[in-house]
Amino acid sequence: MIQILGVSGSPRIDGNTMQLLKEALDAARDEENVETELITLANKDIKPCDGCRSCRTTKECHIRDDMVSVFDKMVSADGIILATPVYFGSATSQIKALIDRAAYLAGSKGRIFENKIGGPMVVARRAGQNFTFAQLMYFFFITGMIIPGTTYWTIAFGRGKGEVLKDEEGVKTARNFGKKMAWIAKRLKES
Repeated sequence: MIQILGVSGSPRIDGNTMQLLKEALDAARDEENVETELITLANKDIKPCDGCRSCRTTKECHIRDDMVSVFDKMVSADGIILATPVYFGSATSQIKALIDRAAYLAGSKGRIFENKIGGPMVVARRAGQNFTFAQLMYFFFITGMIIPGTTYWTIAFGRGKGEVLKDEEGVKTARNFGKKMAWIAKRLKES
């Protein structure tokens, strides 16, 4: 069974970022009958990378927190969506800590994210989406993942809880992205 994992980097549970992410995951499941899972970092303790590079030799991160359980789910998934709200013009510290450590650890284990499907999703009240979108894209490029296209960038607008669902184009784009991820993951698994 194909597994698509969505990771919400918002410190808010069930806020706009999680709601948009659910739209993408629901569309993936409905369109291609894949298994999906959503993880929120809101209740996780993920410390930032300290740059020790010990993972290069030990193949493990020496920091003991919730990153390892999220990383293991990322490794098991066929596709990964990383979603974040825009905080002060960039990604949240929660998602940034995850991608910094996950990228280092994946590289030390032989580029284990290579050829998985993945992409970013960003929500903001007014601005900052493009930089934040690019910030998350670097993770997918550096780890060698395949980033599917959709009808536009996977960004949406909303401030108050639930406002993102009023952004019709943003929701449509997120749903198309979920469908495309599932479609590509299925075709890759079949080949």
